[in-house]
Amino acid sequence: MSSSFYSNDYVTTSLLDALIKCGDTSTATVVISKMRRSAIDYVNLMTGFNDQKEGEQTMKLFYQMKREGLEPEMITYLCVIKTLALIGDLSLIEPTIKQIPQSILFGNQIRDALIDMWTHLHIHPDYYGTVGSGRLGLFSDHFLAAGSSNVGFSNFPAVSCKIRAENVNSYGLSGMDMQTLELFARMPKQIIHEVTYICILNACSHSGLVDEARSIFQNIQMKTPKVWTSMVDCLARASLFDEAQALIDGFERSHTPVVDMHMALLSGARNDKNAQLAQNICDRLKRLFPSTKDSLTAAEVLLANTYASSGDIGKASDIRIQLTKSGAKKKIGTSTTVVDGEIYEFRAHDRSHPRSDEIYREVQKMSEELIAHDHEYDSSWITRTMGEDESVESVLCGHSERLAMAWNFVTNPHAKRIQITKNLRVCGDCRTAIRQCEIIVRDANRIHHFHKNGQCSCNDYF
Repeated sequence: MSSSFYSNDYVTTSLLDALIKCGDTSTATVVISKMRRSAIDYVNLMTGFNDQKEGEQTMKLFYQMKREGLEPEMITYLCVIKTLALIGDLSLIEPTIKQIPQSILFGNQIRDALIDMWTHLHIHPDYYGTVGSGRLGLFSDHFLAAGSSNVGFSNFPAVSCKIRAENVNSYGLSGMDMQTLELFARMPKQIIHEVTYICILNACSHSGLVDEARSIFQNIQMKTPKVWTSMVDCLARASLFDEAQALIDGFERSHTPVVDMHMALLSGARNDKNAQLAQNICDRLKRLFPSTKDSLTAAEVLLANTYASSGDIGKASDIRIQLTKSGAKKKIGTSTTVVDGEIYEFRAHDRSHPRSDEIYREVQKMSEELIAHDHEYDSSWITRTMGEDESVESVLCGHSERLAMAWNFVTNPHAKRIQITKNLRVCGDCRTAIRQCEIIVRDANRIHHFHKNGQCSCNDYF
C-alpha cells in the first residue's frame, strides 16, 4: 500500500479493523504506529489483544494512549478492566482503577465490568475488602465482601446471585473447604441456580470433598450437562474413575455425549499418571467427537503429558511429533507477574529479558537453597526429551513460573509478597520451590496460596 494512504483516516481505520478481525495484531501494531490515531483506534487494537489473551500488550497501548494526551473514555476503561481480570495482579489493579474519573466510575457499565472482573479473578478470599482503600475499596468491599456476609443485595438480585456463587468458587479454589460448605449452606435457596451448583461442585472437586459433592449432586433437581461434568471432574480428580465412567454412561443413556465430560476424565487420568486409561479415553474422544479439533488437540497434549509423567518419554515424544506434523497448535505456557507496576511475561527457558543473566543466577541460587534443604527434583514433571547438555534440575529450573519468581527477587531481594498468574497448570516441582515469602500463584485450575512456613492452601491436592 502506498505510504500516502496512511494519511487517509478511512483507509487506515478500515485496514486496522480488518487486521484485528483476522487476528493479525502484530501487523495492526505497525499500522497504528503510522496512522493518525484516535482513542477508538487504540480501543479496537486493545480489544484484539484481549481476545488473544495478551494483556501486557493491551496495557502498553493504554499507557501509550495516555502519553499522547488522548483522554480515555468509558469504552477504553471497559477494555482495560477486562485486561486487569486477565492479568489478575492486585498491585496493578488498584492504581489503574484509581485513574478512572468518578464521572465514569459510578456508571452502571463500569460498575458491572468491575463486578465481573472481581468475580472472575478468583483471588484468595482473604483479600476481599483488604486490597486497598478509597474507590477500589468501595467496589471490593461493597460488592464482594458483602456477598459472603449477611448483607443483602436487595437492589441487585442478579449481582448478589453471581457474587455469592463466585465467592463459593473462590473459597473452594483456595482450598478453604469448610468455609466453602458453610457459605453454600447459608445461601438462600431462591438464588441458587446452575452457576451456583457448578461453583460448589468445582469447589468440592478442588478440595477433595467427594462425599459432600455426591450429596449435593443427588439433591439437585435440574441437572444440566455442566453440572454433570462438574461431578465427573470431582470423581476423576479423586481417581474414582469407575464411578466417574458410570456417571458418564448414565448421562449418555438419555443425552448426547458431551466432550467436556470425557476431557474431565482424561485430566483425572493425567493427574493419576495412568497412561493406559488416558489412551483409552483419548481413543474414545476421537470416535465420539471427530470434528472437535481444538478438544482433540488438547486431549493429545494431555495424553503426551501422561505418558511423560509415567516415564514413557518416547511415547510422549511420538505424540508431540504427530501433533506438529498435523499443524495442531499447542498452547504455550506463560507466567505473568507485575513488578513495580510493570507487567512481565515469561516462557520456559526464556532469555528475552534484558536482565536474563541476573534472573538465571537467582534461579541457581534458589536451586542451591532447595538442595541444601534436601529437595529432590521430580523428573515426572518433565514432559519432553532432554538434550544431552540438560539435566532434570536445569529443565525444571527453566520453567516460566520459576523465572517469574526469580525476577521478583532480583528486583526486590526482601519481597514479602509475590503474585504470579500462569495460563496452564502450575508445575508440581516448581510449586515446592518457595522461600519464606507469601506467594500467590493463580493457574488455570486454582489458586495456590503459599504461606511463609511453606504450606500451600491446596494441601497438595491439585
